[in-house]
Amino acid sequence: MSSAVQPKPSKLAAWRLAARPPTLTAAVGPVLVGWGAAWAIGGFRAGPALAALIGAVLLQVGANFANDLFDFRRGADTAERVGPPRAAQLGLLSQRELIAGMAVVFGAAFLVGVYLVLEGGWPIVAVGLAAIAAAIGYTGGPFPYGYRALGDLFVFLFFGPAAVVGTVWVQAGEAPRLAWLASLPMGALVTAILVVNNLRDREQDARARKVTLAVLLGDRWTRCWYVGLLVVAYAVPAALWVSGVASPWAMLAYASLPAARAPARAVLGGVAGRPLNAALRGTARLVLVFGAFFALGLAVGR
Repeated sequence: MSSAVQPKPSKLAAWRLAARPPTLTAAVGPVLVGWGAAWAIGGFRAGPALAALIGAVLLQVGANFANDLFDFRRGADTAERVGPPRAAQLGLLSQRELIAGMAVVFGAAFLVGVYLVLEGGWPIVAVGLAAIAAAIGYTGGPFPYGYRALGDLFVFLFFGPAAVVGTVWVQAGEAPRLAWLASLPMGALVTAILVVNNLRDREQDARARKVTLAVLLGDRWTRCWYVGLLVVAYAVPAALWVSGVASPWAMLAYASLPAARAPARAVLGGVAGRPLNAALRGTARLVLVFGAFFALGLAVGR
C-alpha cells in the first residue's frame, strides 16, 4: 500500500498560520468599544479610529510571530503540542524569517504610531512602545512574563485599559470615566482567551517549565477563573447603566450571550486537551461579538 504525501504548505500559507487570524479578534474587539465610547462622548474621528484599529491588528500579528518564535526556542512547542500548529514547530518558517516578519510588522505598527502621536500627543508614545515591548516580552527577552504567571495581568491591562482608553484618547484627546469602565469587560474577555489556551496546555507547559497562572492554579481553579472573567464582562454593562455612566443601550452587550454558551459549557464541562481548541475559537469569537454589540450600545446611547 502507498500513502499519499501531504504537500508542503506555501510560504503564504505558512505566514498566515503564524499570523493566527482567529486570534485577531482580540485586537479588534477592544478598539470597537473604544470607537463606541468616543462616539458616546461626541469625540469620534474616523482617521485616528481607523489607525488605532490597524495599529492594534499589527501589534497582535507581531506578538503572534514572536510567540511562534520564542516558544519554539524555549521548547514549549514540540511534537506533543495539542494546540493549533505553529510555523516554527513544523519547520514551515525559519527563525530568521520570523525575526524578519516581526521587524516588518512592528515597523509598520511604528509608522501608524507616528500618525497617532500627531493626533493624540506624546502619551501615545509611551503606550505604543510599551505595547511593542509587551508583545515581544510575553515569551521573549530576559524576563518572559508569560513564563512567570504574569500573562493574564498583562493581557488584561493591554487589551483592556490600554486598548480601549488609548483608542478614545487619540480621537477625543481625553480619557473619560466611561472609557475606563468600558475597558474592563474587554480586558476580561481577552484574558479569557489566554486562560483557555493555558488550560489546554497546562500539563505540557509544566513539563517545559513554562509557569502560567493555569499551572499554578491547577485544572479546577483555572476553569473557575475563566468563568469569573465572563461574569465580570457581563456585569459591567449593567453596572454602567445602573450607575448612570451609560444609557440602558449598554445592555445591548447581552445580545452576545449565545456566543458565550458553547465555550463556557466546554470549560465548565471538563473538556480537556485538543477539544479545547473549539472553546478557544469560541472565546475569541465572543470577544468580537461582545465588543461589537457593546460598542453599538454605547454609541446609540449617546
